[in-house]
Amino acid sequence: MNAEVFDSTRCSLGEGPLWHPIRKQLFWFDILQKRMLARRGDDLQIWFFSEMVSAAGWVDLEHLLIASETQLFVFNVEDGTKEHLVMLERENTVTRSNDGRADPWGGFWISTMGHQAETGAGSIYRYYRGQMKKLFGELTIPNAISFSPDRKSACYTDTATGKVMRQPLDVLNGWPEGEAQVMVDLEGQTGGPDGAVFDARGNLWIAEWGAGRVGVYAPDGQFLGAHEMPTKQTSCPAFIGPELTDLVVTTATQGMSAEDIRQEPQAGRTFVHRGVGAGQKEHQVIL
Repeated sequence: MNAEVFDSTRCSLGEGPLWHPIRKQLFWFDILQKRMLARRGDDLQIWFFSEMVSAAGWVDLEHLLIASETQLFVFNVEDGTKEHLVMLERENTVTRSNDGRADPWGGFWISTMGHQAETGAGSIYRYYRGQMKKLFGELTIPNAISFSPDRKSACYTDTATGKVMRQPLDVLNGWPEGEAQVMVDLEGQTGGPDGAVFDARGNLWIAEWGAGRVGVYAPDGQFLGAHEMPTKQTSCPAFIGPELTDLVVTTATQGMSAEDIRQEPQAGRTFVHRGVGAGQKEHQVIL
């Protein structure tokens, strides 16, 4: 099954697709262009910000929690107003926000990384009940933040290592407990693990940057198959649609020359594979 173009807007670094389960609308980001996009049917909206934005969770019908270079803030998608929530490495000019997702307990996990992917500059934090806490540090390109449907574990990766880690969680409050173990190892392979999402069956769907595909892995890490994309730099998947059966995937032109883009004219667009899975509803952020 071939991928269809979901939206033809070309993103420098498409990331963070979020299907809002109440609005039935997809939001996603173009990090380097400092913008958030949304589409419902043929209606495309674009919001521009004063700094890079990269990931979001839904709060209610009108509000999103958005991560930027320096903060988490609440954004009203109806009137465009924003309210500061908490700082995110505001004093560190090296870093920006990157991958993020709401967890089953109403918290929000967000990663940071260097603007130039500086080695070890990144971290992963959790915002929960008014508090921001660092969970993991000394990462280079932290990605693949996702939560298993049984609420027992989270996954994350440092794309630079090629290893996707499974972190056990306290089932009562979602804080990490015990040591993380390797779930999927792509070290030495063509594609590096980027954004990822668990489906309702506990399989992990990973955008493999540089390989032009989304790989699907069983709960034990076994490779189940892949969905090919028309461009190599696939960045993040999400399940969308009334039954969460369609897989949308963001892509990027970051680092590509004009000749590269001529060879891959679909680069940077957002794609969809219809009827390929059974996704989870995105969790609500509880402020």
